[in-house]
Amino acid sequence: MQSSLSLSFSPTSSATTISRSHHSFPLSTATKPLNLRFCGLRREAFGLGFSTSLNRNLHQQQLPRSQYSAVVPAARSDNGSTSGSSFDYDLLIIGAGVGGHGAALHAVEKGLKTAIVEGDVVGGTCVNRGCVPSKALLAVSGRMRELKSDHHLKSLGLHVSSAGYDRQGVADHANNLASKIRSNLTNSLKAIGVDILTGFGTVVGPQKVKIGSSDNIVTAKDIIIATGSVPFVPKGVEVDGKTVITSDHALKLESVPEWIAIVGSGYIGLEFSDVYTALGSEVTFVEALDQLMPGFDPEISKLAQRVLVNPRNIDYHTGVFASKITPARDGKPVLIELIDAKTKEPKDTLEVDAALIATGRAPFTEGLGLENVDVATQRGFIPVDERMRVIDANGKLVPHLYCIGDANGKMMLAHAASAQGISVVEQVTGRDHVLNHLSIPAACFTHPEISMVGLTEPQAREKGEKEGFEVSVAKTSFKANTKALAENEGEGLAKLIYRPDNGEILGVHIFGLHAADLIHEASNAIALGTRIQDLKLAVHAHPTLSEVLDELFKSAKVKEHASIPAEETSTFRIL
Repeated sequence: MQSSLSLSFSPTSSATTISRSHHSFPLSTATKPLNLRFCGLRREAFGLGFSTSLNRNLHQQQLPRSQYSAVVPAARSDNGSTSGSSFDYDLLIIGAGVGGHGAALHAVEKGLKTAIVEGDVVGGTCVNRGCVPSKALLAVSGRMRELKSDHHLKSLGLHVSSAGYDRQGVADHANNLASKIRSNLTNSLKAIGVDILTGFGTVVGPQKVKIGSSDNIVTAKDIIIATGSVPFVPKGVEVDGKTVITSDHALKLESVPEWIAIVGSGYIGLEFSDVYTALGSEVTFVEALDQLMPGFDPEISKLAQRVLVNPRNIDYHTGVFASKITPARDGKPVLIELIDAKTKEPKDTLEVDAALIATGRAPFTEGLGLENVDVATQRGFIPVDERMRVIDANGKLVPHLYCIGDANGKMMLAHAASAQGISVVEQVTGRDHVLNHLSIPAACFTHPEISMVGLTEPQAREKGEKEGFEVSVAKTSFKANTKALAENEGEGLAKLIYRPDNGEILGVHIFGLHAADLIHEASNAIALGTRIQDLKLAVHAHPTLSEVLDELFKSAKVKEHASIPAEETSTFRIL
């Protein structure tokens, strides 16, 4: 599910002022996307995006089998060097984030001589400025919430003295975790013989990449672009890295402001609201759409708002743009000018201690030399087909060139990038593979967590109406789960969207304790084509949270005549 939200920003004067006592490097990118993107919303669910029509046209346009390498031996200690090759490498990957790392490991396993080009640091956004350090901060916020909740602790018979925290110690925890994971990734690449080439990679021609500013040109039979993304800063927003920050700066936790405005209530904004409120900040959301958490299933959003927003020190403005944000300076607070999202008329002016820009991410694709292979980006994204093969300006496939992860915009999630990279390696080693993006889960690590896979209910009903099938919904509550009740964490909901005629899972959405871990049973079922009538017979340990999913599948009403399609039967028997 990848969705787009078109926004325009224009400075304007304020109508009213809300004041409050007041009291990360500036982002510069040539890409100016016309839309904001929310992790977990896949464009395939809507039939949107630049690659959709091209994919249909290219569906039958397969490259000749000569494009693919012959099946090569298993990985060897010499990094799988193939004999008689006229290339420096079998596979060259531009970018050493999670996507590039996953592709490199799989490539060596398949016997490919592999190199990674990295112009920054190994680990990319996820390890250094995203998933990893943010989870360290969220681990702290989770503990703080537990220690501060007298009602929760007393219900368990516990008494704890007043909880406090050391800001620098919390920041160090996040930084140390990122350093550790970065080191682990680097060591794992070196251990299997992947060459790490330092410098910015530029495509200078077919199967040729220049490393850095020198004339060092490396050739490779196949090339994967995995350059990731950077925080998207809308027009009119001045980032100073101190009082007006992006997620990159926020992860350093250089301060905990008394009052912070978070622009955007998607995954990034929600997670940081969890961190800041747990550490004592007051939060104000600024959301362009008419409701908070627009990327989630509407029923889940409603429940999440009741639990994650309303009881906490959070207020919000919906249906407004932050048309101009000025950092704090000369003793003045951060100024945020709000305009109506529809009429563009002035609404309010906020005066806060800090502002976090959480309006999504933009692809990092400038300077890659794509023009040298006749490739034109679209809103900064590199167009690809369903096999991650790059499409040129004329709608044709560029031989031996692939793009994975945030740079192609199909699904801006680290694990999606890794899965795409593995899919590409499968292809170049002779096995055709198409990744089902609707089987890839997404999660928001708030307390409680939110997770999802597949379609939301509105998307599923729209699809059913178009394709002529019935859609049903089943739900179970965490309040009926023994393990959740033992933890005194019964607040939560699991929702299944499915076809009653054949038992196909269309989507699963979970809000509750450890939802991010629970979602994988559903995502794997979608990936393998497992039907609900089979899942009803699965056995789950008792008492565990997994029984939330067990009850969910058992509560689904699949019609008696429903059967597994013949072509899928052998797969299930093997499994």
